[in-house]
Amino acid sequence: MSTILLVVHVLLSLGIIGLVLLQRGKGADAGAALGGGASATMFGARGAANFLSRSTAILAALFIVNSLALAYLASSQEVKGSITETLLVQPAVSDVPEASVPAAPASDVPPAQ
Repeated sequence: MSTILLVVHVLLSLGIIGLVLLQRGKGADAGAALGGGASATMFGARGAANFLSRSTAILAALFIVNSLALAYLASSQEVKGSITETLLVQPAVSDVPEASVPAAPASDVPPAQ
């Protein structure tokens, strides 16, 4: 379940990034007023901005709901230990069984001095 939500989370974030990059800035209206060319698109003069801003708002709301669902799933899982305990703590020498430590071959042993 969390894998599916994580994939949806990545897709939502990419969708938000794409929609934000498609939107025009506030300074682009001045260029369109002076004959900038792209003022009459298939959405109309303000239709594209309304469509893109509404789509961005919907995706942002879904992103937040998905984030909350992922946080709930992560908090409901049992904690097995901290990451520092599992990665950084080395086992003590007394904890290692003797059978797992290989003996050095006789030819690799330097001569005693």
